[in-house]
Amino acid sequence: MLKMSKEHILFLKEKKKEKRMIHSFRILIFLTFLFLWELLTRINLLNPFLFSSPSRIVKTTINLFMKNQLLFHIGITLWEVFLSFVLSFFLGLLIAYFLWRYPILSKIVDPYLMILNSLPKVALGPLIIIWMGARIHSIIFMSLTISLFSTIINLYEGFHTVHKNELLLLKSFHASTFQIFFKLILPSNLLTIISTLKINISMSFIGVIMGELLVSKMGLGYLIMYGSQIFQLDLVLTSIVILGTLSYLFFFVLDLLQKRMKKKRN
Repeated sequence: MLKMSKEHILFLKEKKKEKRMIHSFRILIFLTFLFLWELLTRINLLNPFLFSSPSRIVKTTINLFMKNQLLFHIGITLWEVFLSFVLSFFLGLLIAYFLWRYPILSKIVDPYLMILNSLPKVALGPLIIIWMGARIHSIIFMSLTISLFSTIINLYEGFHTVHKNELLLLKSFHASTFQIFFKLILPSNLLTIISTLKINISMSFIGVIMGELLVSKMGLGYLIMYGSQIFQLDLVLTSIVILGTLSYLFFFVLDLLQKRMKKKRN
């Protein structure tokens, strides 16, 4: 085995020290925020009815769990997010492939993709309900309208970052378009795909919650809407905290995967 130099060992120690410091400050900021939030509500500088508090959120979470509602609503939302996440990615990948495969087609539809991507999707909510009815199909479709177009654009742009010399090399060996795509384009864009998935999971959560706010009788979005209607803001903030936690966990897993892929490449 190769022995590391003293300079390299010192460098690794500094990097570990830096990571520990970053994680420590992150935890400290989070705990400080929770402490101040709890303290300000206890001394009534913040109205606990309007802003709730960490202790009230914990109590609400326990109550939902004891009533067998917590896991049920989380499960509904996660299932809808999973469906919209998978559908938007594979549909986006398929459409991006055809746009890469047929450059003329991409030039034709490019302005329409930009318009659809920038369109405020909330405005489509009432129309989606009328078209598809107040059911899960509306929620999935709402989420797709939010995440699909950004997925197509990001993947399509990534496909064009492959070096031209590599393309010419494969073409010189008479590789088919299908072979070029699966042997060169996709492997070269694995990091781009993971970055797209990180964006996609956030967009899927946003789309699902928007859909649940409009039509659902189940899920975390429904709890947010129901809590606001009966002025039970503890329920609203509890649902928001759970959503933030779930979204972060998904993002953390994808970010970890991306970092491991970068290490393998280096």
